[in-house]
Amino acid sequence: MIRFWQKRFKNRVLTENLEFDKEIIKIQKEIKDKIKKHFGGSLAIRMVDSGSCNACEAECNALSNPYYDLERLGIHFVASPRHADVMLVSGVMTMNMYHHVWDCYNQMPSPKWVIALGDCMKDLGEFEKTYAIKGNDLKIDYFIEGCPPEPKEIIKGILEFLKTL
Repeated sequence: MIRFWQKRFKNRVLTENLEFDKEIIKIQKEIKDKIKKHFGGSLAIRMVDSGSCNACEAECNALSNPYYDLERLGIHFVASPRHADVMLVSGVMTMNMYHHVWDCYNQMPSPKWVIALGDCMKDLGEFEKTYAIKGNDLKIDYFIEGCPPEPKEIIKGILEFLKTL
């Protein structure tokens, strides 16, 4: 352990990514402006797991930490689909979750949008030929690719989605 810290102090390893810090500030300002323009300053997202491995959900949890802090941009995760503007769906669509996802979608007020999070929703990945998979028939408005997508990719994806409105 002592060698680890000696090496760390000698090489001055930094955990900061200064290049991304500058980029994230620009992205956050642009997101805030788009949300103010299209949603009156607040975007409510309902996260729905349609049968995933929970890796995408873990990355979404990181969006609430002080580094990314989506709350200050006006993006909130809500518990009720009746309060949501956007449904963020992750995972393959399993037989057990199919009706729950559609219930959530039908309870959302219009206009409503669906963002697919991760590669599973797009191509079903390795689960394509299993008996428990129903498949996706939701109209997806935007895909955020990755397995799982990193928090910065999710933020960039939300910005790209907002640009399509």
